[in-house]
Amino acid sequence: MQEEAGRPLYRAAQVRELDRRTIAAGIEGFALMQRAAMAAYGTLRGRWPAVKRLSVLCGAGNNAGDGYVIAALAALDGLEVQLYSLRDPASLEGDAARAAMMARQAGVAASPWTPQAELNGELIVDALLGTGLTGEVRAPFAAAIEAINASARPVLAVDIPSGLSADTGAMLGSAVRASLTVTFIADKLGLHTGAGPAFSGEVRLEALGVEPLGHEDLVPAAWRLGGETALPPRPRDSHKGNFGHLLVIGGAPGFGGAALLASQAAARLGAGKVSLATAPEHVTASLVRCPEVMVHGVRGASDLGVLLDTATVLVVGPGLGLGAWGQAMLQAALSAGKPLVVDADALTLLVSRWPTLKRDDWLLTPHPGEAARLLASSGAAIQADRPAAVRELVERRGGVAVLKGAGSLIADEAGLAVCPFGNPGMASGGMGDALSGLLGALIAQGLSLPAAARLGVVLHARAADQAAAASGERGLLAGDLASYARRLINGRTSDARDTSG
Repeated sequence: MQEEAGRPLYRAAQVRELDRRTIAAGIEGFALMQRAAMAAYGTLRGRWPAVKRLSVLCGAGNNAGDGYVIAALAALDGLEVQLYSLRDPASLEGDAARAAMMARQAGVAASPWTPQAELNGELIVDALLGTGLTGEVRAPFAAAIEAINASARPVLAVDIPSGLSADTGAMLGSAVRASLTVTFIADKLGLHTGAGPAFSGEVRLEALGVEPLGHEDLVPAAWRLGGETALPPRPRDSHKGNFGHLLVIGGAPGFGGAALLASQAAARLGAGKVSLATAPEHVTASLVRCPEVMVHGVRGASDLGVLLDTATVLVVGPGLGLGAWGQAMLQAALSAGKPLVVDADALTLLVSRWPTLKRDDWLLTPHPGEAARLLASSGAAIQADRPAAVRELVERRGGVAVLKGAGSLIADEAGLAVCPFGNPGMASGGMGDALSGLLGALIAQGLSLPAAARLGVVLHARAADQAAAASGERGLLAGDLASYARRLINGRTSDARDTSG
């Protein structure tokens, strides 16, 4: 996956091993700590050059050591530094103790944290808890995190926001909401999925001279996808038969909108032909909305007929319903022997009607609630460890799985990828239906399921980002995305005036 991905992401234990190997290779641990602190402080000064007062909160271990060195650097730079310790500096050992001594020598006295403590800095440096945290945050750290968040001041998190899981992106009881996170040696998976994007703010990696990919035995836990979305230009003698025939199956009686969104998104993304099999009462709406889609009113599976034979790929699920009509449509789709994108109601039907079915030629696109049903779990459990959940989906069901949400995850046999794009405006109806159409169109044009999943998720998220940049996040509709996705796949720069669906 390396050639298609932007940056390798690691688990906390892997980064600790990289740290150990770096020290064993001849770099003193305290020198590495100073290097990290200087990188963080340099980033701080670049981002907030006018700041005169800092509040630095330190816990224990190397994360606290980084904070103590930052406090010393700030004091030597002429800033007013307020330093709070949540562990007695006299109890620190090793490099952290040396860092605390460095702060004292720079004239910065640490005060013990109390619930009555006030944060006087214009900017807060979070050096409370590092990547080793596994259980829920306990006192007194929970109260300090609450005070940081309540202050409404900008926050620089050292390595990771305190309280965030470096491996899963879950909030462990409470977590610091940072404006900027400077992470060291290698990027962490948890910064980019689940609660990670909301609590980490902007993430900057300072590798400190370490090259993680040079350690071949430390396989990245995932890849952070890059923003490239353009496909190569088409040959001049192309015709529609070269780019596949996508059949969208959905829109049970009374639920036509989702299938219309999926089919129009597919048409905009370049499938050679797009057909829609939907309940007869939705035919007129489809013709009015997008006459380029070949819509067919179907009363039952027998009406699908030649459509299944001629299709290159099927998208099944948007507005499918859970009744007899939807069950019959899904049964026919599963029996057609064609690649499938399975979404929405089709995922729910898999749980009840095909609980053990496993295929290599399908792409499953659940949100956390649907993933919970597929794994007989709960939405909270899925969000507590999103990487494990999406990997388990592939293990149980085969093929490729996309676990939607902040930091959408894509899993296949080759590994795990995370999408760093998207925005809260996507929390609106129909977004998943548009995604399923985009994915189907890419498969119809010849992309493999894993490649289509990675490109489609990035296209979907980047299109939403461009739409939000043009008109704002609130009120962003799924139908807004298709024109932006079209521009992206053609390598065009977004035009804020182009908002047609």
